[in-house]
Amino acid sequence: MTTIIHQSVVRRCRRGQFNSVFYSEAGSKRFFSNNALPSVVILPKPRLDYRAISESVVFKSHNALNRKFPLPVGALQSIAHSYAQQKEISSQLDAKRHARSILGDRIRTITDPVEKQVILTEAKALKAEVTQLEDKLAAIEETLLGLALHLPNDTHPEVPIGPEDAATILSTHGPPPTPPSVDRDHVTLGRVLGLFDFEAGALVTGSSWYYLRGAAAFLENALTNYAISIAQKHGFDFVMTPDVVRADIALRCGFQPRDHNSDSPASQMYHIANSHPELVLSGTAEIPLGGMFANRVFAENTLPAKVVGLGRSFRAEAGARGADTRGLYRVHQFSKVELFIVCEEDASAHYLEDIRQVQTEIFEGLGIPFRVLDMPTEELGASAYRKYDMEAWMPGRGTWGEISSTSNCTDYQARRLHIRYRRPTPSHLSTSCDSPPGHTQLTIPFAHTLNGTAAAIPRLIVALLENGVHFDIKGKPSGLNLPVTLKPFWLGTSSDLVRWV
Repeated sequence: MTTIIHQSVVRRCRRGQFNSVFYSEAGSKRFFSNNALPSVVILPKPRLDYRAISESVVFKSHNALNRKFPLPVGALQSIAHSYAQQKEISSQLDAKRHARSILGDRIRTITDPVEKQVILTEAKALKAEVTQLEDKLAAIEETLLGLALHLPNDTHPEVPIGPEDAATILSTHGPPPTPPSVDRDHVTLGRVLGLFDFEAGALVTGSSWYYLRGAAAFLENALTNYAISIAQKHGFDFVMTPDVVRADIALRCGFQPRDHNSDSPASQMYHIANSHPELVLSGTAEIPLGGMFANRVFAENTLPAKVVGLGRSFRAEAGARGADTRGLYRVHQFSKVELFIVCEEDASAHYLEDIRQVQTEIFEGLGIPFRVLDMPTEELGASAYRKYDMEAWMPGRGTWGEISSTSNCTDYQARRLHIRYRRPTPSHLSTSCDSPPGHTQLTIPFAHTLNGTAAAIPRLIVALLENGVHFDIKGKPSGLNLPVTLKPFWLGTSSDLVRWV
């Protein structure tokens, strides 16, 4: 199908005058409604806070430095300079438009042809000046947006500064860790017990692809439904997400390449060739869940919105990290249950702890040793204001391995996806003397978003297998102890391989 986009309409969309418009094969346009299925939806451009950036250049610079986040040279100074230009040109443009309006009123009242012609000539000149200023303003706004999109989110003041080993351990859970042992290596155990087939995966697709067989396949299904059931108990609505998303939505969610040795963003995600608009395989259900709320204004007192999504995650960079790529620990495709919350701007700190409690309940029910970490600045993605990781002890690997994370993204994603909400505006607010000069409280502010992993299936299988394997009298793997919490979700028949504990 050939998509025809009228340039005049596109320009209006870029200016935020249309919330969402789609175009059909015939070139007709319709506004998105419950009765229309759009073929192409154009989101407004991200609305970033240039004023806040311009007023805190030093802070923003230190923030990016602490996060080891690469910024174009002079980007923050350029933003401050461009913002000053934007304000100046906007002021000039408003004045010119006002002058045009006055001239228009005068033209309608003038009867003398000579005087009317003089005013028409003046109006024509003003129109040219307005057009010139509009073009200049559009160019500056394009520059501003391009520079500001490079900035990561701010960072919570309690986040440790530094690399991964600077993380703070917040809590530990589960039984005492089993001593490290190569006999518990999940790759070897999976082959002996007939759970994995990496050779067939490599033949059919390539390195870091796999088949789950028998009890491992049933275990994926049980873990998925178990995690969803816990989330539902805590008020999360279940959603099945698409696994293919627009590249634009992924970028708006903050999925920028963090591999400094990579020459192309394609190293982070799988792109679908010849797709228009450009499509990618989703790296996490967080992306389609965030996109589900895009361009939406929530009514008063309707937040939080809490959803749990199930999707396939695709990671193109799986084979780039040495020993961590062995077996199921880092793969190109895996099932993942994701928690996502949209809340009011003053509530996100509370809901970060809420997600953490749900995750803790899920993993405590599996009976594995795990710990919760407050992750340091260099481990934060572009969108994260604060991030907790949960790591399980994996004795076959001889180390702790990440099984989950949860992030408070504040308004980073909401400003890019246009997720807002209405809040009551007391009548006294507009005349209050308590607000600082120049401060206005938005009645339709941007929401805050949070996300957290409820179950990254391959990592949980690694942890359960390496901690739960049992051996026969000859020391050979003979079966698997699994937590009884999974038994209600188990679809397999009874066998000597699985023992419920």
